[in-house]
Amino acid sequence: MGWIILIYRLSPNDSRARVAVWRELRRSGALHVQQSVVAVPDDTAFAGVVERLRDVLAEVGGQVSALRAEPAAGGDDAWNAARDAEYRELAGERAKFLAEIDHEFEIEKFTHAELDEEEAELDKLKRWHQRTQARNVHGAPGADAAGRALRQAEEALARYSAAVFEHTQP
Repeated sequence: MGWIILIYRLSPNDSRARVAVWRELRRSGALHVQQSVVAVPDDTAFAGVVERLRDVLAEVGGQVSALRAEPAAGGDDAWNAARDAEYRELAGERAKFLAEIDHEFEIEKFTHAELDEEEAELDKLKRWHQRTQARNVHGAPGADAAGRALRQAEEALARYSAAVFEHTQP
């Protein structure tokens, strides 16, 4: 699989533009090659990334050039390292989620409001995992561990949900 290399230019004095582009690049999972140069796999899953970046840059008065390239040795490794970093961060957030659920059991806080918060947090973790999985086109090795971590979070929430049900029934 090849790569799409995006080279962009922004006004150096417009921090709003830099933040808008940074947010879009972060959301897309693009691999930073060097300042103002990013790469995404040349795959249909990333076609929207190129168009969204073009749109954001046009909105803020920037410019972008897109080039197709064949991978050099190690190109997939850099992409997988970026995905593995995302998976590790997700696992770290899952650990915080599990600690929060354990804390609720310790203090016996079995309320619907708390359950709603924990469900929203798990939904956030699931969306994050889905976004990372969609970008994992080169088979990053951390994917399996992240999937297991998410299942552990789901199991913990199921346990907590059952406890809330048991404690709130008349």
